[in-house]
Amino acid sequence: MFVPEKSSTARARSLEVFPAGSNGEFNLPPELSMVIAGGEGCEIWDTEGRRYIDFSMGWGSSLVGHARPEVVAAVQQQAPLGSNFAYVNAKTLALAEEICRLSPACEQVRFCASGTEATMYCQRLARAHTGKTKILKFEGAYHGANEVGVTSLFPHRLKPFPSADPSSAGIPDAVAKDILVAPYNDADMAARLIRRHAARLAAVIVEPLQRCTPPREGFLQTLRQACSDKGVLLIFDEVVTGFRLAYGGAQEYYGVVPDLVAYGKALGGGYPIGAFGGSREIMSLVREERLGQAGYVWVASTLGGNPISSAAALATLSVFRREGSYTRLHELGQYLRLGIEAMLAANRIQAQVIGDGPLAQVVFSKTPVYDYRSTRRGNRKRGRALMLALFERGIFLNPMGTKLYLSLAHTRDSCDTFLERFEEALNTVM
Repeated sequence: MFVPEKSSTARARSLEVFPAGSNGEFNLPPELSMVIAGGEGCEIWDTEGRRYIDFSMGWGSSLVGHARPEVVAAVQQQAPLGSNFAYVNAKTLALAEEICRLSPACEQVRFCASGTEATMYCQRLARAHTGKTKILKFEGAYHGANEVGVTSLFPHRLKPFPSADPSSAGIPDAVAKDILVAPYNDADMAARLIRRHAARLAAVIVEPLQRCTPPREGFLQTLRQACSDKGVLLIFDEVVTGFRLAYGGAQEYYGVVPDLVAYGKALGGGYPIGAFGGSREIMSLVREERLGQAGYVWVASTLGGNPISSAAALATLSVFRREGSYTRLHELGQYLRLGIEAMLAANRIQAQVIGDGPLAQVVFSKTPVYDYRSTRRGNRKRGRALMLALFERGIFLNPMGTKLYLSLAHTRDSCDTFLERFEEALNTVM
């Protein structure tokens, strides 16, 4: 049984051994820094006994909720049988078959340990398959911690398109030369860049729903057509959208089929996992008998497809397949977004509430947001102040304010609690 600490010892220890007291991105002020002791459903608690309603949900990885009983049972059943073999096992085989069944893009798949790896391997496959080097991404999109993924993620120097801007030190300038950047939701510019650079463009990688910004009508369809016309591969980064918008992900939800697709986050039910797949022809490039031949792509992952994560994923998918799961997720997301909009209107605050499915984000802007630059024009200082004020009131979230994650464990009551504390927080920052 967990016994809360009577002091902030764990917090002090965390600040000592972790930069900024976290494992990345949260950047909380020291006085708000905390150490999580456990979680269940949509709640977590820290080592000092404070409870929070979680609207981060492991950055969206726990879409079924923390410690979901079906997932826990599957892991407990598998653990005595071995945790990793670095080889195909009964659980990964069943999981691979289910992914190939649900994804129209996948005839074959391979597993890795994270979404970062999955998107990286998709890029490598695209370059090998086409014999070309350039990748086009959209400004403000995150495709994992690989070089393409963080380039132009949070650019402060708004360069003319398609010039790339490294959002992280440690990335060689040479990398940016093979990255083209376009504004999300500008179908015409994207199509022009694809046509102009087709001779050297291997792939276009896109979050179908970028962060919390939905695609404009026809945007994804234009990308698909332009890529097909010019022999450029289309990569869907479904690390976030996979299993969140529909069981078949963004491919099902938007009706657009990419050439390659990357999965992670929600697939594992809170356990580490990554997967990527495509046609038999493209995936054949990873076959080891091709070692030494032109076009061979090296792919291997020590923990990829481990039976613990695979068992968790199979249990998670069984929950998603239940009748009403996606109706519930979409209804909860709409309920929260509409509630936030109503509260902002009642307090005569001009802001945009964006998102789709079980995702939401508040941008303090007077004008609609549709890409990175329009979002960036919002009042980010006010947004961060609001997130920190919510954190102080027992709402666990990322204070960067990029998105709020709902899960199957959330209810209207938990959303109502969020809205009550949201109004309190508003009053402190406006």
